[in-house]
Amino acid sequence: MRSQRVLVLDDESSLRTALFRVLDRKGLNVITANKIEEAKLLCQGEVPIDLAIVDMNLPDGDGIEFMTYLKSLNPAAEIIILTGHGTIESAIRATQKGAFHFVTKPFSLDELMSLIEKALTHKKLQQENKQLRSELNKKYKFDQIIGTSDQIQSVLRLIERVADSDSTVMVTGESGTGKELIARAIHYNSPRVNGPFIPINCGAIPSELLESELFGHMKGSFTGAIATRVGRFEMADGGTIFLDEIGDLEPALQVKLLRALQERSFEPVGSVKTVNVNVRVIAATNLNLEEAVENGQFREDLYYRLNVIPLVVPALRERKTDIPLLLNHFIDVFNKTKGRGLTGVSSDALECLVNYAWPGNIRELENLVERMTILKGHGAIEMIDLPTKYKSGKMAITDVNSLEIPDNGMDFNTAVDNFENTLILKALEKTGWNRNQAAALLRLNRTTLVEKIKKKGLTQPGEAVPG
Repeated sequence: MRSQRVLVLDDESSLRTALFRVLDRKGLNVITANKIEEAKLLCQGEVPIDLAIVDMNLPDGDGIEFMTYLKSLNPAAEIIILTGHGTIESAIRATQKGAFHFVTKPFSLDELMSLIEKALTHKKLQQENKQLRSELNKKYKFDQIIGTSDQIQSVLRLIERVADSDSTVMVTGESGTGKELIARAIHYNSPRVNGPFIPINCGAIPSELLESELFGHMKGSFTGAIATRVGRFEMADGGTIFLDEIGDLEPALQVKLLRALQERSFEPVGSVKTVNVNVRVIAATNLNLEEAVENGQFREDLYYRLNVIPLVVPALRERKTDIPLLLNHFIDVFNKTKGRGLTGVSSDALECLVNYAWPGNIRELENLVERMTILKGHGAIEMIDLPTKYKSGKMAITDVNSLEIPDNGMDFNTAVDNFENTLILKALEKTGWNRNQAAALLRLNRTTLVEKIKKKGLTQPGEAVPG
């Protein structure tokens, strides 16, 4: 990393020399000039000026003139103005125009050095923040959402269309499909990119604490409120708030959230003062909120307030062509972070992984690759390396090979229907009658499976048959 570059512009030779010596000993790259014309030439080099120490009164002009010139070349440059008592008003005007600070003559060298260190620290923090924001923007650009399948490309096209707006987005999809990554991509490609992205998992926080997390609280408003706390909505002011697992919100909080969305204002717990915020809301859930509305578990008005732009993230089993790309992506990631040397996946192991149902979606695939990276370490992932459950993707249904057709024949539709019943019941039993996981095992949409269960009248042991 290069040394920070400091320009000393003053017509007093003794001051220039003293500052050069002390700054040079600090390891800084110091250049000096006694006139504005000379300083302008020095500023035109390839290495930018990080800090300029500029006298207000110079033989060929004033310090504000030079400051304006330097800022036009390098807006991030910090400037300290040196001024006499008679020009303090001008120095104050310079700080209003962007100077870091001013020092009146005569001054102690220690005083000036303290100010120089603060200015350079401020400059360094600005650079680090700029770099961090650049990395965040790169991380959440569209090319970080891996996949070429029609399903995921359709999602990317929708993100591009909605990112520029301020409309509320509802991201739906199974657990592990990358809903937060989608939300971050919307934020970091929107006009709010320079504002905060504040996520909160509504299902992970106890209901009695969630209101405080969302809207903040005042000191003493409840037991344990030992200090005033800012809520997530206020933290997200000027940016985006991501409400994950919104379907788990308790009815009482649904009312308060609806008001906050409608009026863009709220009262912290224990306060009568209204806080106004400018936030974009992105919500996400793995539940069917339409069913929750029908069942009275989720407010209809809140659902329509959130579901302005619906965005459905496909399950991994619905985008199988992306699995090889995702495998290679995660292998590269974990090779770097874990210091390993995996070279890929063998063809038969890949066949298993492509045909596996992935009930945990991309999160499950990522966890598997991380485990394989640590345990395998080097070379290609082979069939023998895979946990048993992932090998089932290569196995075909073979029970039909032993099926005997009676001499008097059989009813084809009945036989197929019975076989379908058996498959559905086995999947339900294997998953403890979890319809989401059973649908994943059978590679069906959840709604398709639920319709089949209702149509066939299939029930869990001990459950009454619907009339």
